[in-house]
Amino acid sequence: MKKYIYLMNALELMSRLMVGKRVEGVLYVDEETGRLTFKAWNRKERTRSKDRLVKKLPWGWVKESIERVKVFGSFPKNMGMEFVVREIDHHAVDAKVAVTDGELDLIEFC
Repeated sequence: MKKYIYLMNALELMSRLMVGKRVEGVLYVDEETGRLTFKAWNRKERTRSKDRLVKKLPWGWVKESIERVKVFGSFPKNMGMEFVVREIDHHAVDAKVAVTDGELDLIEFC
């Protein structure tokens, strides 16, 4: 016994299969025609907005995303441990100032 499956958007479905992608969807019996029908889900790729640069620091940056404030610092080892520790402290202070300045810019004064 042979069964035929009616494919909705068959060209798009076959192109996805030929590339090697997995196709998810719904297999059902159509009430109007009585045919076995496969309808692929049209999944869209999620796009994440880029982080906004708040301030460029001498050894890193401060960025702001939708949910987080990100601070990055990278210091050269060959300068010595004392220099690195001092620069980490200065870096943290600069990052705090950048975040507070960013918040003050958002406030409207009358």
